[in-house]
Amino acid sequence: MGFKILIVEDEQSLQQTLKLNLELEGYLVEVCSSGKDAITHVRKFIPDLILLDIMLPVLSGVEIYKQLKDLTISIPVIFLTAKNNVQDKIEGLKLGADDYITKPFDLEELLLRIHNVLKRNNPPKNDMTVFKFGPCEINFLTFQVIGIEGKTEDISKREMALLKLLIDNLNHVVSRDEILDKLWTKDETPSSRTIDNYILNFRKLFEVNQKEPVHFLSIRGVGYKFKV
Repeated sequence: MGFKILIVEDEQSLQQTLKLNLELEGYLVEVCSSGKDAITHVRKFIPDLILLDIMLPVLSGVEIYKQLKDLTISIPVIFLTAKNNVQDKIEGLKLGADDYITKPFDLEELLLRIHNVLKRNNPPKNDMTVFKFGPCEINFLTFQVIGIEGKTEDISKREMALLKLLIDNLNHVVSRDEILDKLWTKDETPSSRTIDNYILNFRKLFEVNQKEPVHFLSIRGVGYKFKV
């Protein structure tokens, strides 16, 4: 499956041109035309990258970006703007945007910028057998973990599969639907609390303070994220 890109752009002709060309490059693309709809699309689509126009009706690209940060949704953003203004560029980059391009732009240049941003944010995944963070350790072969207190414990195959999925998507949100699709068969019917209980168990094992987790985060209405 290709990377998912959300285009937030109110100029219809540019929106459709970008969508067509990105799909030809193998990306999965969704579009929306207003800042008001952007957050909803982010929650449902869980993009790997957002092309975000700064000058949008109702809610500006800058305000959308701030909302994403407030929701602790960490998704790379490339700002698009018709303003050839140094201050706009500085403001966007100060906020933490990954890149910035001024309209009109060369399509090949944009594709290269997209490729570079995705490459920076999605390093190649190694077929690792052991993953370490802080004093903790996860052994994918033995199904054993060393928790925050230094004790070695056995965990289930499905718990290990969830840990692997979250670690493979380090710093990115993994939706509930993706977890259910990859960890359960169609014949199985896990309750909505099943994944929550797994996450709670991970916090007991790996978090210093379970009530204020820093590694295993629940993104309300979206899914889960693992950070180191």
